[in-house]
Amino acid sequence: MQGQRIGVGIVGLTPGRGWAMRGHVPALRALSDTFGIVGVANTSRASAEAAAAAIGLPKAFSGISEMLAAPEVDIVAVTVKVPHHLALTKAAINAGKHVYCEWPLGNGLAEAEEMAALARAKGVVGVVGTQAPLAPEIVHLKRLIAEGFVGDVLSTTVVARGSVMNGSGITPDKKSDAYLLDKNNGATLLTIPVGHTLAALRSVFGDIAGVSSVLATRRPMSRVRDTGELLPVTAPDQVLISGVFESGMPLSMHYRGGAARDGDGLFWEINGTDGDIRVSGLSGHTQMVQLALAGARADEKTFRPLEVPGALRAGWPEDAEAGNVARLYARLAHDLRMGTRSAPSFDDGVALHRVIAAIERAADTGCFSMP
Repeated sequence: MQGQRIGVGIVGLTPGRGWAMRGHVPALRALSDTFGIVGVANTSRASAEAAAAAIGLPKAFSGISEMLAAPEVDIVAVTVKVPHHLALTKAAINAGKHVYCEWPLGNGLAEAEEMAALARAKGVVGVVGTQAPLAPEIVHLKRLIAEGFVGDVLSTTVVARGSVMNGSGITPDKKSDAYLLDKNNGATLLTIPVGHTLAALRSVFGDIAGVSSVLATRRPMSRVRDTGELLPVTAPDQVLISGVFESGMPLSMHYRGGAARDGDGLFWEINGTDGDIRVSGLSGHTQMVQLALAGARADEKTFRPLEVPGALRAGWPEDAEAGNVARLYARLAHDLRMGTRSAPSFDDGVALHRVIAAIERAADTGCFSMP
C-alpha cells in the first residue's frame, strides 16, 4: 500500500443526511492524496446507485459481498446502525479487508470482544470511530495538563446534554430513528455521547479503575413525528457516574437527554492545585462539536480563553465533525503504511466497552464496579 491511494468502501451512505455523509465523505475527500472512495454498499443496489450518483462515487455495489470481492477496496467503513456492526465487520475481516467501524464498536462488550479477537487472528487493522481524543482542543488540553497549567490534577467534572443524535428524551423525526429509544439496540445516551466523552477522558487522564452509577429513564414514552405513534422508551435519559481513575483522581459525570436550551451543552472542568481548565461546547457529543478551552490559574479570578495552537488545525477540514474523522483516517493510513498502531484500535474499543459495561453493572447492582 506504500505510495498508492488507499481504497475505501463505505457501507451505509445516505445523501443529504447521516453520519457517513457528514463525517466520512468530507474527511476522505480532504485526504484525497491518500484515500480514494471506491464506492458504496447500502441495503439495495438501487439505494447504493442513488447515493453514488448523488455525490459522484465510482461504484454502487449490490451488497456487502460484492464490495468485499472488489480488490480495489482496502478498507471497509462500517457506518450503519449498531446492531449491524458485528455481521458486517466479521464479513469484512474474513475477506481480508481492514475495517473502520463506527462507535459503538459492538452492541455490547461481548460483540466488541469477538470483533477484536477476529481482527487479531486474521492480521487485519481494525479501528473504531472514537475520534474525540484527536480533536485539537483535547490534544492541547492534554498538553496543558502535562505542562503543569493546573498543577496536580485533583478532580474532573462533566455536566452535559445529549443532542438530537440520541433518541433519549427526544421526539424522533422518523420511525426509522426510533431504534434509538430501545436500549437493547446499543445506541443510547450512555453508549454514544457518554462513550465518546469517556474516550476523551481516558486519553487525558488514563484508565478508569471503577465506577458507581445511576441510569434512569425519566421520559418513558416518545411520539414519532412522521407517524404520530407513541412508543415506549427504555434507553436512559439520565446518566450519572461517580468514578475514580487508576491514578486515584475522582471523576463525576451527569449527562441529560436532549439538546441544551441555550446551546451551552457541555461543561467539563479540570480542577488542580494551581489552576482550572474548562472545556465547553454546544452539546455533550465531544467527538462532533466545536470545543473551546478556558482557564484560570494562580490569583486569576476569571477564566480566559486558551487558544489552540494553529499548527493543530492547519491542513485539516475546519468543520469539527469532518476534521476529527479526517485525523483518525490519517492515523489509519500511517498505521497501514508504517506498521504502527496510532489510531484507536478495536482493542481500544473493547477497553471502552468494558467501562460502559461496568457503568451498567453498577447501576443494576447498586455496587461499585470495576471495568
